[in-house]
This record gives sequence, C-alpha cells and structure tokens, in this order.
Amino acid sequence: MGAQALEAVTMEALPKALEVEEKSPESKDLLPSQTASSLCISSRSESVWTATPRSNWEIYRKPVIIMSVGGAILLFGVVITCLAYTLNLGDMSLKVLKMVGPAFLSLGLMMLVCGLVWVPIIKKKQKQKQKSVFFQNLKSFFLNR
Repeated sequence: MGAQALEAVTMEALPKALEVEEKSPESKDLLPSQTASSLCISSRSESVWTATPRSNWEIYRKPVIIMSVGGAILLFGVVITCLAYTLNLGDMSLKVLKMVGPAFLSLGLMMLVCGLVWVPIIKKKQKQKQKSVFFQNLKSFFLNR
C-alpha cells in the first residue's frame, strides 16, 4: 500500500515538473542569466556609476608591498650569501648558508620583479577604464537625446 501511494504522488508530481520546465521562450529571456562566467565577471567588475575615485595608495598598495617584501628578502639573501663566503664557520653551517643564501636571493628577486611588472599593468588598466567611462558617457549622451 505504501508503494502505491508513493507511485501516485510521483505520477502527480511528474506533469507539474514538466510544466515548469516547458515555459515559453519569452519567460526564459526575462530571467537573468546566472552562469558561472557572468557571476565571476559581475563580482570582480566595479560599477561605473557607484565607483568612487580611489587614491594612488589604494591602487598601488599591493605592488608596493610585494616590491618591499621582495627587496627585503633580496637584501637578506645578499647578507647571508656574503656571510657564507666571508666567515670561517663549521662545515655543516657553511653548506646550509651557501644553499639558503642563493634561495633567498632568487625568491627576493622574483618578488621584486613581479611587483615592478605589476605597476605598468595597473597603469594600463586605469587608462582603459578611463576610456571606457568616457565612451559610456558619450554613448549615453547620444542615446538619451
């Protein structure tokens, strides 16, 4: 008896489920598209109308921090490498310093270069954003006449 009741409920629910999926194309066009790519784009992009002007520190904060940390690590690697070749230490500590010093040198140099490359990329994005705002304002001016 329980199986018959369950079968009756599923048979009644099945046509309703089909009706929901078979909506007209016009109603599907009215619903906003929520694909993964559109969600990602909308979450990362700033609205032109609500965007407040940002200071240079807010724009260049991350590259400056990366360059500072990279420069500090680079200087630390230079100091360790110099100490490894100038001090008369034990055999084991000399091996460790000769391995760790160049590792810090390369890591610091990599972070410093990443920060230096990041700055022109941000400048280019800022110019593109200004052009985009200009063209949107121009477009809205001519279309709203």
